[in-house]
Amino acid sequence: MATIKRSALRAAVGIAATVAVASSLTACAASDEAAGSDTFTIMQYENPDSAQGQGWQLALEIFKKEHPDVKVDFQTTSFDAMRQNAKITLTGDNVPDVIEFNKGNADGGQLAGQGLLTPLNDQVKEYGWDDKITGAMQAFAKYDEQGLAGSGDWYGIPNIGEYVMFYYNKEVFAQAGITEEPTTLDEFEAAMDKLVAAGITPISSSASTSQGFNQMWIWYSLVSAEADREAIDDYMFLREPIDFSKAPWSTGADRFQEWIDKGYVGDQLGGLNFEQATVNFLSGDKAMLIWNQGEFARIREQATFDWDYFTLPGANMQMGSSGHLWGVPANAKNKELAYDWIDITLSEEVQNKIGQLGGLPLAGDASTIEDPLTREYTERFNQLMADDTLTFYPDYPVPGFLDFIQSNMQAISNGNEDADEYTDKLQKFYDDGREAALAG
Repeated sequence: MATIKRSALRAAVGIAATVAVASSLTACAASDEAAGSDTFTIMQYENPDSAQGQGWQLALEIFKKEHPDVKVDFQTTSFDAMRQNAKITLTGDNVPDVIEFNKGNADGGQLAGQGLLTPLNDQVKEYGWDDKITGAMQAFAKYDEQGLAGSGDWYGIPNIGEYVMFYYNKEVFAQAGITEEPTTLDEFEAAMDKLVAAGITPISSSASTSQGFNQMWIWYSLVSAEADREAIDDYMFLREPIDFSKAPWSTGADRFQEWIDKGYVGDQLGGLNFEQATVNFLSGDKAMLIWNQGEFARIREQATFDWDYFTLPGANMQMGSSGHLWGVPANAKNKELAYDWIDITLSEEVQNKIGQLGGLPLAGDASTIEDPLTREYTERFNQLMADDTLTFYPDYPVPGFLDFIQSNMQAISNGNEDADEYTDKLQKFYDDGREAALAG
């Protein structure tokens, strides 16, 4: 069965072609089912209340309308479960048809390098996905034969971008005498000193080894504050050896230690995950929450106080990346349907829906966003992309890195390890992983 070029057909013959495409796709679906499985299986892990989760529901409605004879099994797992079980999930004949997976050498690169994912080069060209996913947003969609990101074949398709910010409670800030957003790192720390003096925990954080991501994001944001593009790319793409005893790594770790010691992030974080950190912020007990766009829609809906956000003040670069990836397992039985599903998630209708909810779509139109705060938030991301100042996420470079970092974040937060000890361990783990990765 020939692959349908949805965007090319529409451009060629206009609105009338849309009907023809829909009919052809339905015929393709029937052909797929005859040759493959009776059920088209989607596996993803987004919160249904998030902008992406709501976008997927719209995509599901569109997909079912275009493929009325296809039985769809929309499965939701967790981020941790997908990471831990991905190789098992994608091995054998009974695999999902399309999956959401984590990007980076440690996860997506491993799956690509072991032949568990289908290369998508032809589909990227035929559907025009590379016109929607550009610049740094392509970096973790491509992997070489060794499973290293940044070059090689397309194995995943992101739908959104991400960047990390500090959501803050304006009312709590006012109680502590903070009337303006800080614009430098020194002003930010002075504001947190005022919050601590007022008996308020400045940042709602977490350090559980199971999804306690907040502390890791604080540490890496402080590294990013002094970093430049070369330093980050050397680290992420294993281009040059990294000396973690030097800036921005050592200074970021030292400042992170100071923030813990000064009470900026609270205490007893070892048992908290990011969901609990979010709930603590929404309760009004904590002044700020460090997170990305994943909780934007939820905070907008659930916050009972006046709130806003800012990126880390005075930072050279900000933590952020493309979103998680859609991929097609090598053993999937309904690959043509999988390609169509991915294309629908990149459609104008779905992308603008995600944008309205604050989800930072890669192919959306920010001018269509009605809410001023959401539009401003999206435009901020577009500016970070244009400036090329996103530093990705710290766990991407080598396998096992996320578990290693989270374990040490918990140790530092509990006072069982200091910044120097962490930096020494980081050096060894990274060097060993880099050597193994480059050796193939």
